[in-house]
Amino acid sequence: MKLDNTISAVITGGASGLGAATARLLASHGVKVALFDLNEEQGEALAKELGGVFCKVNVTSTADVDAGLVKSRAAIGQERILVNCAGVGGSHKTVARDKQSGEIKEYPLDNFERIIGINLIGTFRCITKSAAGMLKLDPLPDGDRGVIINTASVAAEDGQIGQVAYTASKAGVVGMTLTVARDLSSEKIRVNTILPGIFDTPLLQRAPENVKAALAASVPFPKRLGRPEEFAQVAHTMITCGYFNGEDVRLDGAIRMAPR
Repeated sequence: MKLDNTISAVITGGASGLGAATARLLASHGVKVALFDLNEEQGEALAKELGGVFCKVNVTSTADVDAGLVKSRAAIGQERILVNCAGVGGSHKTVARDKQSGEIKEYPLDNFERIIGINLIGTFRCITKSAAGMLKLDPLPDGDRGVIINTASVAAEDGQIGQVAYTASKAGVVGMTLTVARDLSSEKIRVNTILPGIFDTPLLQRAPENVKAALAASVPFPKRLGRPEEFAQVAHTMITCGYFNGEDVRLDGAIRMAPR
C-alpha cells in the first residue's frame, strides 16, 4: 500500500506511546489519521498537531467503537488502515499465599475479564467493525483493500509470573492473526501483529530510574528500551510491503523474558 493523502487510518490507543508514534509516522506520509483513545486532552492535542481527528472510544464498548467510526469516517473518510494499540496490563498470580497470614487468595476474575475484554475482545471488536467498512472500498491499484496491524507482546510467548491475564490476552491476539488474515484474504485485506518487548512508553516512564536501567540492561542488544518510533517503523513496513500477511513479529532486541 502506497501511503499518501488519499489514505485514512484509525489508530486505537492513539493518544500516546506506540499508537501516537505510529500516528505521527503515518501522518508524515500524508495519511489522514483518527485517534481512538480515552485520554481526551492528549488525544485532542495530537489530533490537532497532525491535522487528524480524535474520537473518545472505549474499545470494550460496541456503541463507542461504532460512534468513533462514524465520527472518523465523516471527518477523514473510510479507513484503509487499522492499527490496534489500545491495551492494559495487570499483575496477579493464578493463586497466591499471603506471606504473613498464609491465607490463600484466588485470582480476582473481574480483573482477568477486564484485561481480556480490552486487549483481546477489544482488538477483535475493532477488527471486525473496521474490516466491514473496508469491504465497501475498491481495491487499490496494488491490490490492497486494507491493512490491519495488531499489538500483542513478547509476554504472549514468555509470560512472566503474575502475568497470566495479560499473557492470555496477548497470546489470543497472536493466535487469531493468521485466522483473521485467512478470513479476510479473499477481500484483499492483510493482517499482521507486532509483539513488542520492553518499550519506553508512558506506562514504563512512571517506573523508578533504577528499574528502567535494569530492564534496559536485560536486553541482549541494543541494551536499551525500545523506542515507540521503532514500533511505528515495523508497522509502516507491514503496511507498505504487500507480501507481508498473516505474520506475528517480535520486536524486542532479542530478549527472552525470565520467569520473573
